[in-house]
Amino acid sequence: MEDTLKELVLEMGKKARASARELAKLNTTIKNEVLREVAKRLREKREELKEINAKDVNLALTQGYSKAFIDRLTLTDKVIEAMAKGLEEVAALPDPVGEVVKMWRRPNGLLVGRMRIPLGVIAIIYESRPNVTIDAAGLCFKSGNAVILRGGKEAINSNLALSDIFREVLREKGLPVDSVQVVPITERKAMEYLLELEEYIDLVIPRGGEGLIRFVTEKARMPVIKHYKGVCHVYVDNEADLEKAVNIAVNAKCQRPGVCNAMETLLVHKDIAPRFLPKVAEEYKKYGVEIRGCPETLKYIPWAKPAKEEDYGYEFLDLILAVKVVSSMKEAMDHIAKYGSNHTEAIVTENYTKAMRFLQEVDASLVLVNASTRFNDGGELGLGAEIGISTTKLHAYGPMGLEELTTTKFIAFGDGQIRT
Repeated sequence: MEDTLKELVLEMGKKARASARELAKLNTTIKNEVLREVAKRLREKREELKEINAKDVNLALTQGYSKAFIDRLTLTDKVIEAMAKGLEEVAALPDPVGEVVKMWRRPNGLLVGRMRIPLGVIAIIYESRPNVTIDAAGLCFKSGNAVILRGGKEAINSNLALSDIFREVLREKGLPVDSVQVVPITERKAMEYLLELEEYIDLVIPRGGEGLIRFVTEKARMPVIKHYKGVCHVYVDNEADLEKAVNIAVNAKCQRPGVCNAMETLLVHKDIAPRFLPKVAEEYKKYGVEIRGCPETLKYIPWAKPAKEEDYGYEFLDLILAVKVVSSMKEAMDHIAKYGSNHTEAIVTENYTKAMRFLQEVDASLVLVNASTRFNDGGELGLGAEIGISTTKLHAYGPMGLEELTTTKFIAFGDGQIRT
């Protein structure tokens, strides 16, 4: 059985490598036609997709998964429409493949430049979000990369149905069908075999919990784009606009608490805490947020629970919030440096100098001024769909859109030059 499984995964790698060579040559018009047609089919097959997805959701419900997990697993009309729109947005974006990003002339007359090219074959390993199947396939296809998708067992029916739509369009257009493949086997061993295929896979991107990402990082023989967790902070400065600060702090925590760009810790300057904390606490009460605060916080929010050391730096992914009152922006930045995860950090202030200092000194894949952490998302930042958020720095940092799925090679134009 293991030999058969290993052979199946190996064959997927070989097919993906062959497809990648063909994809690299496709012109932009054809790629965009495919993406728009897949978007159209998603809308046409909406009811069928929801029926198939219901099998996954019902099974997950019987197994006691959390509400947040079920939310990520469910394909609603809204989610299907978002997938379709995401593909159309990617189709509307400039094609990075073949772009010459820089050129310069050497003293000997040689014209040297850098050209964007696909990475090749990308493996995406993810958990409960079937929409990743379409987002990842669309981005990889537009950027000229073949993709092997390994979703969680809880979404296997949904993932296969979505990939079938993409493959159906590729087949009709006479394009390499194996540009998009979903591993049909849910056994963990299949993932381990996939991570051994360094000869065929150029990059692996895990999307999911910290345990999954650490497993992939330990087992993979090829480069891994990592995103362990999203411990995101909002710092409310003593020169913040109070109304802005309340709106941002509530949105960052409550709009969708179970995602990686939701705020987990609120930092508040001591000078504004007496006015800000009671006001924001009243709003949090409406959403049922559990507040875990430092001793200073408890003075202004008596119903809050005392925070423990482990609450700072913890990714709750729930309506639970750690709050700390700080004496200065420097203390806030020191706290972020100690407990943050290089994901998303925000400051609320009307002081331009402080805002610019925060932008420069805070190390995260997205740093915001006077805006919610929830904006760290490829679609919200104008990248179309995204394939994930990298906190690795090499080779990408932040949401990974089309450009982040390419690399550059050197090109040179000469007129008979030889090296002496």
